[in-house]
Amino acid sequence: MISLAGRDIAHSWGKFVLTGLGLGLLIGVTLSMAGIYRGMVDDAQALLGNSQADLWVVQKDTQGPYAESSSIKDDVVRSVRGMPGVAQAANVTYLTMQVQNPSGLESRTMVVGIEPNQPGAPAYLVAGRQLTRDHYEAVADVKTGLKLGDEVRVRRHSYHVVGITQRMVSSGGDPMLFIPLKDAQEAQFLKDNDTVVNDRTRTAANPAFNRPSVPGLLEAVQGLQTSSHNVNAVLVQLQPGWNSDDVAAELMRWKHVQVYTRAGMEDILVAKLIATSAKQIGMFLAILAVVSAAIVAFIIYTMTLGKIREIAVLKLIGTRNRTIAGMILQQALGLGLIGFMVGKTAATAWAPIFPKYVLLMPRDAVIGLVATLMICALASVLAIRVALKVDPAEAIG
Repeated sequence: MISLAGRDIAHSWGKFVLTGLGLGLLIGVTLSMAGIYRGMVDDAQALLGNSQADLWVVQKDTQGPYAESSSIKDDVVRSVRGMPGVAQAANVTYLTMQVQNPSGLESRTMVVGIEPNQPGAPAYLVAGRQLTRDHYEAVADVKTGLKLGDEVRVRRHSYHVVGITQRMVSSGGDPMLFIPLKDAQEAQFLKDNDTVVNDRTRTAANPAFNRPSVPGLLEAVQGLQTSSHNVNAVLVQLQPGWNSDDVAAELMRWKHVQVYTRAGMEDILVAKLIATSAKQIGMFLAILAVVSAAIVAFIIYTMTLGKIREIAVLKLIGTRNRTIAGMILQQALGLGLIGFMVGKTAATAWAPIFPKYVLLMPRDAVIGLVATLMICALASVLAIRVALKVDPAEAIG
């Protein structure tokens, strides 16, 4: 039986190999789709890991700062630091925007405002140093295209890149650019100069704020309009031995904020934020599986029709139906093995080219191999039925 299938493949090996290459590219796309989903989950988990936080303190009744907008006062961190079980707490801001590198290319980037050597700062660098000044320095992820010594503009100010980090990305896979917290607050929450001038004019024209009997009131109100004391979240690290759920409950009870543990934030990012994308990728995988089965079935069926007379001769000389069915099944499985090897090689080769992270896991490859062989086996059923119905008289007809 093995010799029979091998001889038939050798007789038309060119057609068989080209068909395997075409099927392999389709399998490569399928493996890449699975890798894209794995990459999205890994991006979300990398974001949480890079924050180095055990708790996220955000605006009450929100799911911020990654899934929703969140804004709290930056003095909240002082009271958080005084809570039992808290080892460190730091303010942080997140702003997603287009950032242009010196070569003129723009990339979607998450600008992160951090306090140096506090939760939220990049955990490691591949070049340069961490932020040491309060203004106009930046640490960039390599995916931004920025290099040491480059100047990058965020809103109205330019920043000097002093450090390069890697795999610091948002939940959507956008690279991060770290700048000092005060600069980030200004970039995110302050208005442009023209708007500030117009607001000052409106405030001065309002009798409630411009009272001759209350000197200094107008200046105080205008000062509030041109200063920012908001952040998106407070990142908290706990002391060893403290339960995150217990500390979170105390913070929500006394500070009137929303607090998420790592498990809760991971549920938001993975189960909610990328849920729609996961469903869409799942639909693509299902469609690709059906298309792959249809292609294999058509190819094996066509190859079987092309050797009807040979099958009739085999029956005429007494070859059992089981032997003929086994020959067709082996050809289908051989086609699947060639296709899988081509697809796995192609997916591994083009994965780094994708703009977002593609994570190809060995477990997915094993599942893909088993699914490919099962699809090929099922697709051969139609060709086997045709072969078994061949009349031996056709060999001499």
